[in-house]
Amino acid sequence: MILTWLGHSCFKIQDKIGPDGITVITDPYGKDFGLKMPNCEANIVTVSHQHEDHNNVAALRGNPFVIDCAGEYDVKNILVEGIDSFHDTDGGKERGKNIIFRFEVEDISIVHLGDLGETLNDAQLEKLSGIDILLVPVGGKYTLNASKAIEVINQIEPRIVVPMHYHTPDLKIEGLDPVDKFIKGLGLTPSYEDKLKISKRDLPQEDMELVILKY
Repeated sequence: MILTWLGHSCFKIQDKIGPDGITVITDPYGKDFGLKMPNCEANIVTVSHQHEDHNNVAALRGNPFVIDCAGEYDVKNILVEGIDSFHDTDGGKERGKNIIFRFEVEDISIVHLGDLGETLNDAQLEKLSGIDILLVPVGGKYTLNASKAIEVINQIEPRIVVPMHYHTPDLKIEGLDPVDKFIKGLGLTPSYEDKLKISKRDLPQEDMELVILKY
């Protein structure tokens, strides 16, 4: 499985590289946020909520299957589950709903928390047991901040943590914290990777790992 960060909350998840591979894109962003959405072809695209920095499906080539609602999906042998949550701590009254997505790719469980704004309840946690890789927003203001993100990580207990939705030099969204605050709070020494290439047998078995992806 290959995981590539395309910036902000957008990732490319591939079960393999080549003409027979399946590509999932999460939360493609619009053109008004300082980042240029890469020229990608996708088989599946997930949209956690309908804000313009997360729902630019039109930027993708091909004819991807779009998932923007909670539920269970089996698309091209990729299992996807969307789980309802909220974009804030007030039941969605401030920013609306958010969908958490769980993917099963090459026997690896990946969770993309979208713009989660709250810690998780028991029903959500039941659907998020046994997670291998967690993609978690850490920049605050619109989503979990560093300390709340760490609370959610402790709830889920994934094997690998990959932060997203934080301040980067080109991103034109004001008020987000840089990733350094999260790294310090989590207390793990990160590895920095261009992309994460991993198989089930390579997953850490004991200690949690923190991976910072470049975009």
